[in-house]
This record gives sequence, C-alpha cells and structure tokens, in this order.
Amino acid sequence: MLRWVLPEYIQDALPAEAAKLEDLRRRLLDAFRLNGYQLVSPPLLEYLESLLTGAGQDLHLKTLKLVDQLSGRTMGVRADITPQVARIDAHLLNRKGVARLCYCGSVAHAVPSSLTATREPLQLGAEIYGHAGIEADAEVIRLLAEALQIAGVGTSRIDLGHVGLFKALAQKAGLLPDREEALFDCLQAKDLPGLRELLVDVADDVRFALLMLPTLYGGPEVLASAREVLPRDVEIQAALDDLEQLAARLAGLPISFDLADLRGYHYHSGVVFAAYGGNSPVALALGGRYDSVGRAFGRGRPATGFSLDLRELATQVPDPHLNGAILASDSREPGFAEAVAALRAAGDSVTIELPGHDGTWREAGCDRRLVLRGGAWQVEPLQGE
Repeated sequence: MLRWVLPEYIQDALPAEAAKLEDLRRRLLDAFRLNGYQLVSPPLLEYLESLLTGAGQDLHLKTLKLVDQLSGRTMGVRADITPQVARIDAHLLNRKGVARLCYCGSVAHAVPSSLTATREPLQLGAEIYGHAGIEADAEVIRLLAEALQIAGVGTSRIDLGHVGLFKALAQKAGLLPDREEALFDCLQAKDLPGLRELLVDVADDVRFALLMLPTLYGGPEVLASAREVLPRDVEIQAALDDLEQLAARLAGLPISFDLADLRGYHYHSGVVFAAYGGNSPVALALGGRYDSVGRAFGRGRPATGFSLDLRELATQVPDPHLNGAILASDSREPGFAEAVAALRAAGDSVTIELPGHDGTWREAGCDRRLVLRGGAWQVEPLQGE
C-alpha cells in the first residue's frame, strides 16, 4: 500500500489550482459582503443529531460518521453547510429582523454525487433569513448571477421550479410515502413509462397533471401551459403566481422554467432554482426556499439561499494572471531590507534565496530578481535560473 495514495474521489490542490480557488473565494466573499451578507464559519464536525436534524435527514447517506473520544457520542463531518447556518440563525444569532449570512468551507461526502464529482467540495453560499416574500428569492438569484459574472463564467440560464406543485399533486393523488418516493424518482429522471405504471389507479385529472409535469420546461409560455393542464387548486395556482412574479423581478436574466426539477424536494418548501454557465453540462449552483429548516433548532424562520462548489466552478474559470515572485539574495547591503519591505507592501511576492538550492527558481514560482545597480535596488527579469 503506497503511503501517499489518497482515498478515491479525494485530491490535493496544487499551487495553480489552490491560487485559483483562493482568488475566487476572496472575490466572491467580498462581493457578498458588499451586498450586506455577513460571514459565518460553522465547525467541520458536529454531533450527528444536529447535522441530521430537520432538513439534514436527507444527508444521512452522505455524512461521514465517527465516535467522539471525549463524550462517546457519534459525530459527523458536515456534508452540507446550509443546515449549520440555519442553526446559527435560529439558535445563536436569534435576530428578530432579516439576517443575511454567507459562508465558504470544505464539506465531505461519504459517496460522490456523480462519477466525476469530488468527495470534498468547497461549498460557498449565501442565505437570507426572516423574509417570506418573493423579494428575498429575487435578491439571492441576482446575487448568484452576479457571483458567476464576477467569476468570469456568466450565466447561460437559470431554471426556476416550485416544489409546491409536486407536493400538491402528490397529496391529491393520495399516495403512500414509498410510492410518493418512487414517483419523485421517476419525475427527476423524466421517466414517462415509469410514471404511467405508478399512476395507473390515480384519478384521471391528477394522473394527467403528473404526466404533463416533465413536459413543462422552457420559456415563459410554460407557466401559461401549466395553468391550462394543472388542476385549479389554490396551492398550485399560488405556486405558479410565485414563479410568475419572480420571473418579472428577474427581468434581464436568462430565466427559464422546469416544473419537474425537484432537487432538494425533502429540503425545500417553495421556489427552487438551478444556474448554468460556462461549458458545464451540469448546474453550477443550486438554491431555493427552505422555510421549515430552522424549526428543528427551535425557531422556524423564512429562509432562501443558494450554494455552489467552488472546485467545480474553478474548472470553468480561466487561470488568473498572477505575477511570479521576485527572487532576492539575502544581503546586508544598505537599503536591502527596506526595498524588500516596500515591494511586499505594494503586493509583490519576494522570495529570499536560500543557499544550497538544487532546483530552478522558476519552478519555485520566481520570474524576476532584485538586484543592486548603481547604488539602487531594481527588479529585473530572471535570466535562465
């Protein structure tokens, strides 16, 4: 067994990638701060009961578990930061008004979400607590679009959906939990033959509506079609009204609709969305409303937000142009220490040359050298070192 082999779907970030990730993290968190979002940093480990409370139950299979040697209780390595932030809002901050929070940190997955996914995403996100109106959903979606623009990826489309549609139809169908779960899986896969088989004994109008749900995707015409083919139920019409109002507030963004997109169905309570950009065939960011999460921590508050994997986003972003370091031989000449300090204060990286260096200084990241010319310290291109 080679000692340096990492677990499957786990990888190191080497200097170029690490620099890109850190550059993205700083720029995006700075943008969130300018929009009024305050940074929080939840712990990597928590007792399992806390991590899997409420909405966190869906994360059970993804959560790595271990025994706390101090208490003997079972702990988990977080698989999603969002429930932790909901706990902070509900239990620690305890604010009466609106709270805007953001975060960035590693999470760990017991199994990868796909064949190409990492088991250690670097999750970045923003949440609004304490506002139930569609204005909050519009704000976080605009912030998401801004984040993708800042990253240099842009937004090719943002799909909107609403889990209230499926919940209302499933209730009308009167399905038992196991069968409702199977129906959910079929809708996610847009498996029409499987849907027909599951709905064979369901009332005609509800069966027709559920069979039509996977076909309701595209532009604004989707909402008009949905009003024609879905039952005129109060909850269904309210969900469609929400989507219509939200789309109007997001004028100028590439909005589309997918009424069968139910990712996070057990977690979300209203509008859901997925943002696409760059050359990625999968969504770069997911989000939506999850009003019931905080209740498990003692205070249910309206909540909406989004998150993305910074590692995945970085694959769509060109490498940032970063200047190499300036190589400087340790010197006792007058002005040397002051010259180095001035360069570092101006944002330049200065590497002090150590004796006995076997490799090249270029592979160490240096592309210039600090030299003394005519009594003055100057920076010159590094010549073949």
